[in-house]
Amino acid sequence: MADGPFTSYDPDSGPSGAADRDAVPKVKPYHHPAAGWGAAMAVGKFMVLKEHEPLIGTKAILEMNHASHGFDCPGCAWPDATDGLLLDVCENGIKHVTWEMTHKRCTPEFFAEHTVSELATWSDYDLEDQGRLTHPMVYDAETDHYVPISWPDAFEMVGKALRELPDPNLAAFYTSGRLGNEATFLYQLMVRELGTNNLPDCSNMCHEASGRALQASLGTGKGTCDIEDWDKADALFVMGINAASNAPRMLTALAEAHKRGAQIVHVNPLVEAGARNTIIPHDFAAMATFHATKTSTMNMQVRIGGDFALMRGIAKHVLEEAETDPKALDHEFIERYTTGFDDYVREVKDTTWAEIQRQSGLSENEIRKAAGIYCDSDRTVISWCLGITQHEHGVDTIREIVNVLLLRGNLGREGAGPSPVRGHSNVQGNRTCGIANNPTTEFLDRLAQVCKIDVPRENGYDVVGTIQAMQAGKLEFFLSMGGNFVAAAPDSAYTFAAFQKCGFTVNVSTKLNRSHVIHGKRALILPCIGRTERDIQRRGPQITSMENGMAVVHMSRGMKKPASPHLLSEPAILAGIAKAALPETKTPWEYYIEDYDRIRDTMSKVLPGFEDYNRRVRLPLGFRIRQPARELIFLTPSGKAEFSTVTLPDTINPPGVLTLATQRSHDQWNTSIYSDSDRYRGVKNLRTLIFMNEHDMRERGLKEFDEVDITSTARDGSTRSLHRYKVVPYDIPPGCAAGYMPEMNVLCAIGDFSTESDQPLMKSVKVTVTPSS
Repeated sequence: MADGPFTSYDPDSGPSGAADRDAVPKVKPYHHPAAGWGAAMAVGKFMVLKEHEPLIGTKAILEMNHASHGFDCPGCAWPDATDGLLLDVCENGIKHVTWEMTHKRCTPEFFAEHTVSELATWSDYDLEDQGRLTHPMVYDAETDHYVPISWPDAFEMVGKALRELPDPNLAAFYTSGRLGNEATFLYQLMVRELGTNNLPDCSNMCHEASGRALQASLGTGKGTCDIEDWDKADALFVMGINAASNAPRMLTALAEAHKRGAQIVHVNPLVEAGARNTIIPHDFAAMATFHATKTSTMNMQVRIGGDFALMRGIAKHVLEEAETDPKALDHEFIERYTTGFDDYVREVKDTTWAEIQRQSGLSENEIRKAAGIYCDSDRTVISWCLGITQHEHGVDTIREIVNVLLLRGNLGREGAGPSPVRGHSNVQGNRTCGIANNPTTEFLDRLAQVCKIDVPRENGYDVVGTIQAMQAGKLEFFLSMGGNFVAAAPDSAYTFAAFQKCGFTVNVSTKLNRSHVIHGKRALILPCIGRTERDIQRRGPQITSMENGMAVVHMSRGMKKPASPHLLSEPAILAGIAKAALPETKTPWEYYIEDYDRIRDTMSKVLPGFEDYNRRVRLPLGFRIRQPARELIFLTPSGKAEFSTVTLPDTINPPGVLTLATQRSHDQWNTSIYSDSDRYRGVKNLRTLIFMNEHDMRERGLKEFDEVDITSTARDGSTRSLHRYKVVPYDIPPGCAAGYMPEMNVLCAIGDFSTESDQPLMKSVKVTVTPSS
């Protein structure tokens, strides 16, 4: 770019949300049920007024998430209904699909009219709002424009760059959660045949802590629950998630649980709309009568980072109860299936109630009430999301969750167990099918044996390592399969500068985004078909498959004609790159692309649990991958579930410092922003804001909509700032604050990542807030 990187999300100078800069910001508390008519009206306005796709959008609703046909929603990873539900959809899913099915097109003519330097000043909303990409495009540095390139020339350009690298570890290959299983398997196969494990993925930023914690405790990187366990639990603990926005179809499970008398405890610094009540849109009687169902029996506003302390408090209560009630603990389960119990008991007893209250921000009575719910439940599910993982002690917190479950034998039986809420629709499938920068020896051995390739054994870069390597000049090539890497990553200024130092960046995408305008010295945009579109190959229409957040693998079949005749499928793009980059390859790339059944046949030989893949994926509900820990088979060093013994950490800030959590608004999905409003939090026409407790505002002499500067201080002492953000008072614990990503990602330093999980600390940014001058 001619004028250097755009490195700040200042509201006066560049990217934030939607386009209406003259709209007046408003904040009014939202008291309506989640989903219901509010969601129905929002969907209608979005399809008709914004995207002008009422007919196609309606048809998509009838095709999405069907058990035996149709396409899988490209939104969240919540499981599809198992009872033949005809409208297993949600507001954000419909928006996401309609956003993909838009009639708008981003053509070569558009790129001819705008320099990349100009586009870099556009908002994230405005970039994506140009519509579907229609042609492969290459960056022309002399004119600062993207210009068309043919597919053969694009493949040769990428292939030549990879062939000429002196070391394959100078390249990195990123994956977003939207990539299907078949493309995922081909992607990692190509990368490992090239000779590197540089496979960063979105899990590095989201649920890495979950995988590491569950692997250490139970010998599995996944939760053990399925959707039927949610239907049979006596108690559900929902931690660190805004269900109504991030996994809206969870509301159905919560409403049904409340109707049958289950206890539902939400643990979150903000009491979100989905943690109060809901009207499920496909419940026509409830919609007609405006009848809302509660989605909680208790809300606990834990201090940001205080979840570990809450779980320790519940464990302490259980152990105290066990002194007089032998049924408080499942002694037989603990003796037969666990190890480390005695050491854990000593650690819990040494933790004082005073410290538990101080660290959690909750009273002893509140914690004991929640612990009483747990003790009274025969079957308990504990779920969590990024509010738990994106912290320094995320792994320890999740291990403490597992500790609590083990105390009462809440594992290996129906209605009980750990249940992480995965974000993107196939992020779990990406890991299952081989995307990992630190693969196991067992996986590499099997891949080498079946696919007849030499596999690299050295661990590769994760997300943070990739960005740091770019900045240090140790990475010359970067390929992203989907996603919007530079917008999603931490430390925006650092990340932008790192990408502009990279020799060659390639993005496989459906729409224009920040990662196309903050690019390497050479750059390609390769447009692909979307999840909603038909994939026709030589042997006819193809299906792909995904794994949801509860380990169920199911098929997806697009319904719509591709947005452009110049689009290729993701597997076809990968095959084209692989053939160009690996001229001596023995892998049958063209054979695979002719019929994806052939890819699945190979996958069934490499991946445990994928045996008879082609038949089972076509079953009406797909199939669930076997979970040894669910069967009380623990692939840990001890062969048992392992209690974690960690001293409760001190996460209290010094005076004047707030802990800031970045979050999504309701009207966005990951980095895709649909508007500048956040209906469920009562915000209209404003994204450049910070939510604060009124006590903290008074201490700083602030009132609603005052403009402030927000400055973060990193571990290394460096600072980063956002200017002229507006303060919004909110019901959030003292000492805590919140604001929107990706705008606030600039505040999270590249070096501020968890030493346990290597995840950026997006929910634990230490900031000071001062009035703007």
